[in-house]
Amino acid sequence: MIHKIMGPYSNSETLQRIQSALEAARAVLAGFTAGDIEAKYKAGDDPVTAADHAVDAVLRKNLLRDGEGWLSEETVDDPSRLEKSRVWVVDPLDGTREFVQGIPEFCVSIAMVKNGIPVAGGICNPATQETFIGSLETGVSYNGQPAAPSQRTSLEGSLVLASRSEVKRGEWDAFKGTSLNVKAMGSVAYKLALVSAGLADVTFTLTPKNEWDVAAGAALVMSAGGHVQTLENTPLRCNRKDPLLSGLIACGPHLRDELVSLLSDHVQPATRR
Repeated sequence: MIHKIMGPYSNSETLQRIQSALEAARAVLAGFTAGDIEAKYKAGDDPVTAADHAVDAVLRKNLLRDGEGWLSEETVDDPSRLEKSRVWVVDPLDGTREFVQGIPEFCVSIAMVKNGIPVAGGICNPATQETFIGSLETGVSYNGQPAAPSQRTSLEGSLVLASRSEVKRGEWDAFKGTSLNVKAMGSVAYKLALVSAGLADVTFTLTPKNEWDVAAGAALVMSAGGHVQTLENTPLRCNRKDPLLSGLIACGPHLRDELVSLLSDHVQPATRR
């Protein structure tokens, strides 16, 4: 719970706004039934539902203030965001496919990006009643309690969360038969949140994702003290003109080198050690 509220751009006020928006989104989603909702399909066979649009509206109402930018999967992009130092990057319902199928692996994802850096984030999974919230200044809480990422020092036996879609397409076949404990799940944002709280050791995606898919989860992992990087050997930067990223790696703080070595065929040579 965030108790201290200061000025309009204080860290406490930002976290309070995120928390209030998540609560409002949860209330909206309570009016829909996972597994029993009609879906339409966008380009790329991505589903979208009335719930996506309803949550997008309530997030915008609760989060956006004058002088701030907005980037959401369900809102037509406004290029004026590129001129803003503070930008909300949100996915109203990450894991819509799972939501439509009634699989409890979907979430609301909110990130505050300041000068391109994800500095605060909040993610809630209403199906599992989990809430993750935090900032670079405060660290991360999981259901109101302080959380920390995995302190594991070896990938052997580590729990690695994989994209269910990527696994089905065979993109994780290279990791079969290894010492990794790979678990396929939906929602990259939810997977990142689980890593931030030490409920999994690693997650990565080697296929393109948009900023709204990963910004909040990456903010949480970094805020907790974990490691996040792109496949280009760079820290994650958001609020770019093109929000599509090549992929993302996230893990506990002591697994970075071994993980990058494992993924050396996918990351740029500068990250190889």
